[in-house]
Amino acid sequence: MPMDKEMSLVEHLAELRKRLIIVAVAFVVSLFLGFVTVKPVFHFISSYILPEHVGWNVFSYTDGFLIYFKCALLVAVLITLPVFLYEVWAFIRPGLTQEEARVTFFYVPWSFILFLIGVAFSFFILFPMIVQFMGAINKSIGVTETYGISQYFTFLFNIVFPVSLVFELPVVVLFLTRLRILNPQKLKKMRKVSYFLLVIIGVSITPPDFVADLLITVPLILLFEFSIFLSNLTYKKLQRRKEEYAGREERYSAGSSG
Repeated sequence: MPMDKEMSLVEHLAELRKRLIIVAVAFVVSLFLGFVTVKPVFHFISSYILPEHVGWNVFSYTDGFLIYFKCALLVAVLITLPVFLYEVWAFIRPGLTQEEARVTFFYVPWSFILFLIGVAFSFFILFPMIVQFMGAINKSIGVTETYGISQYFTFLFNIVFPVSLVFELPVVVLFLTRLRILNPQKLKKMRKVSYFLLVIIGVSITPPDFVADLLITVPLILLFEFSIFLSNLTYKKLQRRKEEYAGREERYSAGSSG
């Protein structure tokens, strides 16, 4: 049975409004912290990846402010994400049993951990390789590398955030398995199509370089296989509980009739 009494539509909307306000406040506070720490964040991002001989340029008066805002936004997203995940869990918690609430609570930290792993992988491994590849092409045609700072950070975020979201795949599959929307059999049947889609995703967010394509496609495929493994464990556990529950029901019925 659900943990709390059944809520009306108005109560659901009031609860949703409360959760959204908490997330909004957390985002505003973390965005302020992002603006406070924007300089070290900016210097860390730019100095780690970009070669020293490459010059920075701004092509409009708003470029500097946009970079400040994007760096602050990065900090705000990282701080707000665990708050957002917890509030989503807290919102659906009244409709869950105690066991379901206990199990799904662990999705909150693991979702955040997987997102951080995706950020680290895309920032420390994938993006430097892309920059190196692009720089080699520019050098081969004899052009001077002079980048617009706004375009550079936009390119960075367009790679880091999509890759980080893809790293959430195991948690999403596990959650859908627990809701009985997915199961290992369905995932295995979808394997060929999924591989094809993952290859398309990997190739679309990397330059036309075989090494870079492998560097993103192989982890995506491994994530999918790991998702199948987790789904299989969860599905077997759910099936055992269902059989145990059915057995108790049969014994109770037999006892009542006797």
